[in-house]
Amino acid sequence: MRSANEVAEAAERLDVQRRLWLSAPALAIIFCAALGPLLVVLTYTFLTKGDYGGVKWIFSTEAWFSVFFERDMFDDTLSFADAHVSILWRSVKLSLFTTALALLFGFPTAYFIATRAENRRDIWLFLITIPFWTNLLIRTFAMMEVIRNEGIINSGLILLGVIETPIQIMFTDTAIMMGMLYVYLPLMVLPLYASMEKLDFRLIEAGYDLYATRLQVLWRVIIPLVKPGIIAGSILVFVPSLGAYVTPRVLGGGKNLMLGNLIDLQFGQGRNWPLGSALSITLMLIVMMAMLVYVRQASKGAGSHG
Repeated sequence: MRSANEVAEAAERLDVQRRLWLSAPALAIIFCAALGPLLVVLTYTFLTKGDYGGVKWIFSTEAWFSVFFERDMFDDTLSFADAHVSILWRSVKLSLFTTALALLFGFPTAYFIATRAENRRDIWLFLITIPFWTNLLIRTFAMMEVIRNEGIINSGLILLGVIETPIQIMFTDTAIMMGMLYVYLPLMVLPLYASMEKLDFRLIEAGYDLYATRLQVLWRVIIPLVKPGIIAGSILVFVPSLGAYVTPRVLGGGKNLMLGNLIDLQFGQGRNWPLGSALSITLMLIVMMAMLVYVRQASKGAGSHG
């Protein structure tokens, strides 16, 4: 006769096996649809580029070498691929600035919504999500109408007498950053609101009762409690900003490229599919590093709060 514990363990094992079999079709689809194309791209990075696009099935590590280095066409001397390094640095820099600005504007917005009456919060969240109803390209063109020389910003400043001639904002890094901030700001607000909604505001009152200033309450009470929302929002903004394509293409005018535009050029006009694949994997590795930082910080936050 088996004990009750043995029977329960056997039933649990059968339940796990049953769930695995039921999830097998979904896992197979995920493997084929997600990992399959990724393996193809990874394979291309170790092949030789074709003469008119495509690849030749000849093993080569030239694509990975060309990500950061280049050979002189006359004497084969090596040097850094300044264009690639510059575009990589611009992509990381603009993504970090966009994330920082999104946090700067998104934090007070989320706090404002979280402190409203419960029957009014849904209205404010509804207003935050309205931009998602519109295509990304249309939103980018809308931002163009705001920052171009005859746009709302320049026209308003000229009308107020602040400037005499329009400020050149279009086709600059500033234009790209403003466009990405507008596009991805809701992705910062929503996770922050989710954290602040659960915030026990009695802790804030206790901080004031202990003669803490507003800044001390913000730094020592509010921010540690909503840290998971800050990390999640930062990742949700940083990752798509790093791989942005439409916004830099439209607002950058083709001159201020980011990684997404560089990858597109390699698969298109450059006809260098192995290099485009290597740049794609490089972008993915940067995203994975950001995700690892997120997981590490989130685990620390969970440990510090029990």
